[in-house]
Amino acid sequence: MRKFILVSALAVVVILAGLSSCSKQNEAALAAKSTAGQCDTTSVSYVSQIVPILQANCYECHGNGTSAGSGGITLQGYSNLLSWARNGYLVGCVSHAPGFIAMPYLQPALPACEMNTIAAWVHQGANNN
Repeated sequence: MRKFILVSALAVVVILAGLSSCSKQNEAALAAKSTAGQCDTTSVSYVSQIVPILQANCYECHGNGTSAGSGGITLQGYSNLLSWARNGYLVGCVSHAPGFIAMPYLQPALPACEMNTIAAWVHQGANNN
């Protein structure tokens, strides 16, 4: 009889704990957490998304007026970047694809969201928007 009471009490505690964890408030918190780390690449903007990535990671070596270690490649300015975007070199390098020089050179790869943003911009037509 004592074992039955103990098991019953434990079952009630488990059920109550389960019910309290399934509130709308917890559902909303979980939904916010699941979307917080996502990367929106539905409509990528050159000015507001691509330029900041390039400024932070590329212009030091591939900006206007830089030549040391740049291989003669200038990415600063839309007209300079466009040919590298259209020929596949930009995406190949930043995604560390086989056959391309991994960029940033001798540095860790860009975060996945930044790589995906660049690739999406190129696939969306590499617009000057």
